[in-house]
Amino acid sequence: MRSTPGHGEILSYYDFGRTTVQVCAADPRFSYCAYVPESYDEAGDRRYRLLVVVHGTMRDNAACRDAFIDLAEAQQLIVLAPLFPAGITAPRELSSYKRLRGPGDTGPAYDLILLQMIREMQALYRIDAERFALFGFSGGGHFAHRFLYAHPERLAAVSIGAPGIVTLLDDQADWPAGVRDIDTVFGRPIDLAAMRRVAVQMVVGAEDTATWEIAITRDNPWWQPAFESHGATRIERLAALKASFESCGIPVTHDLVPETAHRQEPLLPVVKRFLSERFAQGEREPGF
Repeated sequence: MRSTPGHGEILSYYDFGRTTVQVCAADPRFSYCAYVPESYDEAGDRRYRLLVVVHGTMRDNAACRDAFIDLAEAQQLIVLAPLFPAGITAPRELSSYKRLRGPGDTGPAYDLILLQMIREMQALYRIDAERFALFGFSGGGHFAHRFLYAHPERLAAVSIGAPGIVTLLDDQADWPAGVRDIDTVFGRPIDLAAMRRVAVQMVVGAEDTATWEIAITRDNPWWQPAFESHGATRIERLAALKASFESCGIPVTHDLVPETAHRQEPLLPVVKRFLSERFAQGEREPGF
């Protein structure tokens, strides 16, 4: 059953399938779109799980959503694709959302903006999202693994795709190189026990070796000495992140996709396989 535009119902034609873009009511600087499966019935009682897909620096959130429509239909889940525009904290600034927030930041708490978007979706649709799945590629991979640090209890699965800069579970370095001051940044300590309950995938192309965009020189506002030990390429940095997780008892599924440079599309088959397996497992477990 679908409402028709102009009839005053809560949901309209544009709230199903590939939805229109909506502003975040809590902060209209941000917006989101979604995919709602064809089976969704306003009069029904079926509940749907949630996959959040976070864009990279290009901000092509609608395309990121569309890339997961097949998975949404196969697994009967709703896809949410937030948009964190460039230039929020300074003219033409590109990367503040990637670190979520930082010490002394006066900009948005991007992690809390995402949680607010989810609450707005839950007010409209029957979504089970106390624990959800999260995927991000490149800049979205930055966001995804840092969101895991900040809110592990909210995630059932996270797929971390080729981030250019990583935050290690290093208690000798400050955010965003490490987590020594994470309680100051997020108002809570790291919860390794909760992180161990999240299914984690790390995925990168086997030819993703370009460094022009991700080099961290001393004039980079992100620069910290700790970054110098993280490796030079996305492959090396993801390997360092994997080792950091595993040293803390957090299992990682690691996928190195052959003949692939820095592109999202060739990674999607292994990402969808990982998520499908987690969704299938979730059918047998409460809470996801």
